[in-house]
Amino acid sequence: MGALPDWLREHARSAGRRLEETRRAFEEGQERSRQNRPDAERIGLVCRRHAERREVDLDGAGRPACFEAGHPDCEGCLADLDAGRLERWSPED
Repeated sequence: MGALPDWLREHARSAGRRLEETRRAFEEGQERSRQNRPDAERIGLVCRRHAERREVDLDGAGRPACFEAGHPDCEGCLADLDAGRLERWSPED
């Protein structure tokens, strides 16, 4: 019966190591993804439609990729983005 706590402890440690390796690999992948994208094509903004901070790509016309023509929140967001009034944040924050 004394082996069960040792066995359980070893499996818990092994799971913890795998979790840490996975977390590190995920963070490295995110960093590589950020490095492969020019900053000019991606911005952080506060989306009115979804009431959240989000990081979005800009299309060739300078519109957020999530923009939906005719939606009042999206239209207002685009107008404020063009006028420089949209609340923005740095994706690195």
